[in-house]
Amino acid sequence: MTTKVINAHPHGRKHIMVKLWQHRHLYLMLIIPVLFYVLFCYWPMYGVQIAFKKYNVRMGIEGSPWVGFKYFEKYLTDPYFWKVVRNTLLLNIYSLVFSFPAPIILALMLNELRSSVYKKAVQTVSYLPHFISTVVVCGMVVNFLSNSGPINDVIESLGGERIQFMMEAKYFRTIYIASGIWQNIGWNSIIYFAAISAVDPSLYEAALMDGAGRFKQVIHVTIPAIMPTITIMLIMAIGSLLSVGYEKIILLYNGSTYESADVISTYVYRKGIQGTDYSYSTAVGLFQSVIGLFFIWGANKFSAVVSETSLW
Repeated sequence: MTTKVINAHPHGRKHIMVKLWQHRHLYLMLIIPVLFYVLFCYWPMYGVQIAFKKYNVRMGIEGSPWVGFKYFEKYLTDPYFWKVVRNTLLLNIYSLVFSFPAPIILALMLNELRSSVYKKAVQTVSYLPHFISTVVVCGMVVNFLSNSGPINDVIESLGGERIQFMMEAKYFRTIYIASGIWQNIGWNSIIYFAAISAVDPSLYEAALMDGAGRFKQVIHVTIPAIMPTITIMLIMAIGSLLSVGYEKIILLYNGSTYESADVISTYVYRKGIQGTDYSYSTAVGLFQSVIGLFFIWGANKFSAVVSETSLW
């Protein structure tokens, strides 16, 4: 009995190598983003273990003694815990209610403009604030809302009294959300413009033949067509409910607005960077990340059941 040994056909492997060589420039372009994520996103995760250790700079990560969940218990039993969590959630919920729909509305409105020149002008003007430094934006906000600023000048000219906007905690969330909408509404609308441009024009023609006006076309054609995009962006926004960048808040808040302005990220900054309590701040940050992961997982599962649209 003879046994035939069938070797793998070399043409398949050769074909793959040819394709790789043909597109070598694209693969070379991937090197930088891959290195970025490896060096600045995945490699630093090695240091997360200090959340479970009494970290000492001189002893290093490996030499520091293991303390288990000590710092997590310390954080969860801290009376200040609920205050920073509440402030973080409120800021993000307000952002979800007001900031999330804003770029969608802008994209829908601009899509209905007939004049391409006017449309491009509005798009350009709305994009520009995104490229302004956060430091500059916060400086503008402080100057405009200061006691001697133009906003208070207008209020006084209308017979009102000057308001200390930046010194009263009740105004902080409104200022934070409103300035964020102004800065990012144009940039965030780009993805919705792209989704709208992919809508099949024949759907609008069919709706027009059925007697649908422009408003009904938006309601029954445009919005359903871009709903998968909206759903994905909403899932990602829900996953960030416990994440608020500390840079802008630090630039805007002060001692009199801590009550409504202090969030998890600023708390971590004070404890970790200013207080050099690295283990405790790492534990707080890890807690924030894990809860965020559960949020995005839950939102994704709910979306998959309700709308059959999900991240995975």
